[in-house]
Amino acid sequence: MKTIAVIGAGTMGNGIAHTFAQSGFTVKLIDVSEKSLDKGMATIASNLDRMLSKGTITQEDVAKTITNIITYTDIKDGVVGVDLVVEAATENVELKLNIFKQLNEACSHNTILATNTSSISITQIGAVVAHPERVIGMHFMNPVPIMKLVEIIRGYNTSDEVTKIIMDLSVKLGKTPVEVNDYPGFVANRILMPMLNEAIETLYNKVAGVYEIDTVMKLGMGHPMGPLQLADFIGLDVCLAILNVMYEGFKNPKYAPCPLLVNMVRAGKLGVKSGEGFYDYSESKKAEKISKQFV
Repeated sequence: MKTIAVIGAGTMGNGIAHTFAQSGFTVKLIDVSEKSLDKGMATIASNLDRMLSKGTITQEDVAKTITNIITYTDIKDGVVGVDLVVEAATENVELKLNIFKQLNEACSHNTILATNTSSISITQIGAVVAHPERVIGMHFMNPVPIMKLVEIIRGYNTSDEVTKIIMDLSVKLGKTPVEVNDYPGFVANRILMPMLNEAIETLYNKVAGVYEIDTVMKLGMGHPMGPLQLADFIGLDVCLAILNVMYEGFKNPKYAPCPLLVNMVRAGKLGVKSGEGFYDYSESKKAEKISKQFV
């Protein structure tokens, strides 16, 4: 396996492209927007410079990684001759199904089709392509170049051969792959999202404030960041989308998103990406200033 296509140049997509390229793979980064591609490549360059300044990579590594990435705005052009496609578009089921329908037409039947979805059914995605045994979940964690875990999700039809190839490939990337089965939220988000939602419920019910909730979880439970800060980092819209998938999938009220989370997303308060969530990021990307709504 030498050539990888990554669909989506956003936070996860550019991180995945960076990781493959740094590991010596030729990467075709695909996005419908030239602006998004430019922004994605700028992020990769910035992250590489940060790694260089810390001494974890060399200037030669930086140059090779950038050279290994080619950008495209058309899926058909971008997937020619690739061994693997990793879809990392927005967490929207209709969008993902549409992309996989396009991949079904544009790719060889031997091409492995992976999705970085954090909650959507791999089986459902696989159902829209011929040879669904080649469809698999490859759920990277953010920030991709740093985080070691990759959740490898088998759909109902995913073959043993494809699973082994992707498990082995993840190891070559310097990651630790963990195989899980295809149920809403998989493992990571099935456990994480109810915790984040409960933290938001705790704030909503005025049990404690933003600082107090995050401090309890950081100092009491040893978490590197509090749940409200983490929700801001992930994106409140992403958290809401995952909770909705789980709620629909299980029909269990414990996965129902908190009304406060719903209202914040409706108001465009999405966390770091929008400049405000539970914290105010207008002056710093660090969670140092609590949003005025919660002061």
